[in-house]
Amino acid sequence: MLAILSVLFLFFINPVYCVFQKLYCTISESCECDFKPNIKDLEWDLYKNVYGQHLAQDIVSEEVASFLNNKSPERPLVLSFHGSSGTGKTLVSSMLGNHLYGSAMSSPFVHQFVPTLHFPLPERVDEYREELKSWVRENLTECARSVFIFDEMERMPPGLIDVLEPFLGPSHVVFRTNYRKAIYIFISSTGEDVINKVTLDYRQMGRDREEIRLVDLQDAIAQKVYNSSTSGFFRSSIIQQKLITRFVPFLPLSRRHVERCARTQLCQRGCCSCGNVVEAVSGDMTYAPVEGHYFSTTGCKAVSAKINLFL
Repeated sequence: MLAILSVLFLFFINPVYCVFQKLYCTISESCECDFKPNIKDLEWDLYKNVYGQHLAQDIVSEEVASFLNNKSPERPLVLSFHGSSGTGKTLVSSMLGNHLYGSAMSSPFVHQFVPTLHFPLPERVDEYREELKSWVRENLTECARSVFIFDEMERMPPGLIDVLEPFLGPSHVVFRTNYRKAIYIFISSTGEDVINKVTLDYRQMGRDREEIRLVDLQDAIAQKVYNSSTSGFFRSSIIQQKLITRFVPFLPLSRRHVERCARTQLCQRGCCSCGNVVEAVSGDMTYAPVEGHYFSTTGCKAVSAKINLFL
């Protein structure tokens, strides 16, 4: 009888508890929803599993730690990832979700947008603007600690993303919703030419890529995304108002980085000793420029398919 009563208690009480918890989340700034950040694990993951990206590792770990340690931030954390395909931009954004929420990237408070999927028709930009504004506002009301990830920003219809401007600055707490605790991640290949040129210049001067500093790239990337008609931030008020916390450069990957990617993936498949496959994979990649063949044109993106081919 006691067991039956316990089951009935849980059956009736749990839904009521969930309703009150959701209501509390809606009106309370102290509610953290599914938010269970583990900064140490995030840093470990960044430095162990992201290759050739000292700037991204340092910037992301430092900015996220600083932001989360501030109980009352003045504005949300806004990071814009830039670089060639396969350099780790999507990987790092996934790491953020994995280490910030108890249910990782499957958390209902991690929101991902892909222009070709969510905003495919340029003639419907005005409609998309209203939908996006409403979506962000409603989800911030439900959980102030929401994360919004916008992938393939180079395919974002011009003018659409500016609807987020009120949410990205030092906005007020509206209807008891704190918009300043959110995290926004923008992912783009725009600016890759600037990043790749600086990396190549360092290589040709015989300097180590780890000597590249953010100051060498930050302003150049900002100008590129603002002036490029295919950046998603073309003539954007978000750039004008300097609402991006940091532009995060992802450098092109060399052959040794590709080999590290291959070795890691092989180990995950239980084949850590397959050195011949590592060599075959890295040797089958395409490298640029023609004179030098320094950098993989697809980063580590094609590594998995190459492993399937040679394993």
